[in-house]
Amino acid sequence: MNAAQISAFQANGGFAPSVVATVVLSLVFAVLLLWGVWAMRTAYTGWAEQHLSQRQFLGVVVRFVAMYLVLTYFLLS
Repeated sequence: MNAAQISAFQANGGFAPSVVATVVLSLVFAVLLLWGVWAMRTAYTGWAEQHLSQRQFLGVVVRFVAMYLVLTYFLLS
């Protein structure tokens, strides 16, 4: 955005565009963490009731950690 667009955004919205970016990133990471907790809890329940093997449970955890690290790298760099 150029200076005129930024000033127009601030005049109409009352806040800077960088604040919107921070809020959107925060929401993305909050949803990701909530989904991750839900997925790992569900996988743990399945593992505890012997519906999932330990390998499948660890697969869920590893996939979540990998997704979190990749999103962190791409969105925060």
